[in-house]
Amino acid sequence: MLTLTALAFIFARTDLFFNQIILLGVIIIQVSELIRFITYTNRELAKLLLAIRYSDFSISFKGKRGKSFQELQDAFVEIIEAFKKVSVEKEAQFRFLQVIVDNIKVGVIAIKEDYEIELMNQASEKILKIATPNYWKQMQQLLPHFSAELEEMGDNEKRLLELNIKGEKLQVSAQVNRLKILNYRYTIITFQDIKSEIEQKEIEAWHKLIRILTHEIMNSVTPVTSLSETILMMLEEEGKPKQKEDLTEEDLEDVRFSLQTIQKRSEGLLHFVDDYRRLTKIKTLELEEVDSEDLLKSLEMLLKKEVEKSGASIEIQSMKSMSIAMDRKLIEQVLINLITNARHAVESRNEGHIEVIARTSEGQPVIEVNDNGTGIDEGKLEEIFIPFFSTKEHGSGIGLSLSKQIMKKHKGDLTVKSELGKGSTFILSFPK
Repeated sequence: MLTLTALAFIFARTDLFFNQIILLGVIIIQVSELIRFITYTNRELAKLLLAIRYSDFSISFKGKRGKSFQELQDAFVEIIEAFKKVSVEKEAQFRFLQVIVDNIKVGVIAIKEDYEIELMNQASEKILKIATPNYWKQMQQLLPHFSAELEEMGDNEKRLLELNIKGEKLQVSAQVNRLKILNYRYTIITFQDIKSEIEQKEIEAWHKLIRILTHEIMNSVTPVTSLSETILMMLEEEGKPKQKEDLTEEDLEDVRFSLQTIQKRSEGLLHFVDDYRRLTKIKTLELEEVDSEDLLKSLEMLLKKEVEKSGASIEIQSMKSMSIAMDRKLIEQVLINLITNARHAVESRNEGHIEVIARTSEGQPVIEVNDNGTGIDEGKLEEIFIPFFSTKEHGSGIGLSLSKQIMKKHKGDLTVKSELGKGSTFILSFPK
């Protein structure tokens, strides 16, 4: 400004021509320096923003441009140091999380947008016997059956998969979760080889089943063997068959009675074997959308008289317009079995009451069968779903086990809550 003012004063004077040229040169130099000054500031700001954009915190702002820049440069340095600290903490947290994920025995795979594998821990590599691929398509090529099963699974669905990986058979429990983070869709797959646990449980189940089967068969075979031996003793004498004239009316009546008993026990054993065969063969599901209110009303009409004969009452409750995907005939069979069991449980009560409720629990459809009967002993709660175990004197032990299998076929479950003297609640849980 001073140079321009001086130039203005001497601009019209011809005797100061060289002074005018000198001042004009000075002005040109000053303007160029001003441009350099502003450009430098812009470059430093751009350098800071690009460093933040690309997370490059190695950049320096310690150039000497005079005191006017010192505060600005100090502020830039503080900003870079703060971002560097956050970046280091973030990286440390990520490494910490990665170490944890790598050290758990559950396989974890995270897929971004259905194609890029963001994370695959060491347990996954060990179970699947592959190195971490970069893309899901590579996984599809390496393990087509495993990939196809996972793609078929719905959100939050659990499934038991049987895999054959490099000649080794695995039984894998897998779950798929889908979520959206920062406008990206992620699929989180968790899985675990539970073959050894299943084998252990199978052995325990076989031991229980064999114990019950042995008990039932021995109950039938022992009297048959004893009566057969008795008949043989009556028809023989000193190891030789008796002549017909040596047999008395009493002997023939005893033989007849013994044979009738053997026949009854043999028929009982045949019925027992038939029950076992029925337990192991459940037909393929015929799923349909069933209105819960309509289902319960039809069951109420079917069973109301039988319940009232026992001196009890039955009540149904259902949410309006609630439909459940099910095989209606099989679920009716389960509910009839549970209501019949409830009817037997309330027979000793003065005011026996059975309540059947269809509702949702955390978005999951459930049907409850409640009674105020005698209840079930806590020690027997874990055993009532074992085949052939029954708390009733003449029960076959088939109903609840079959009902449990039917609910498992529906990808649901049958559970029980009970307290002695206060009744029982059986809960049919269907998938969402």
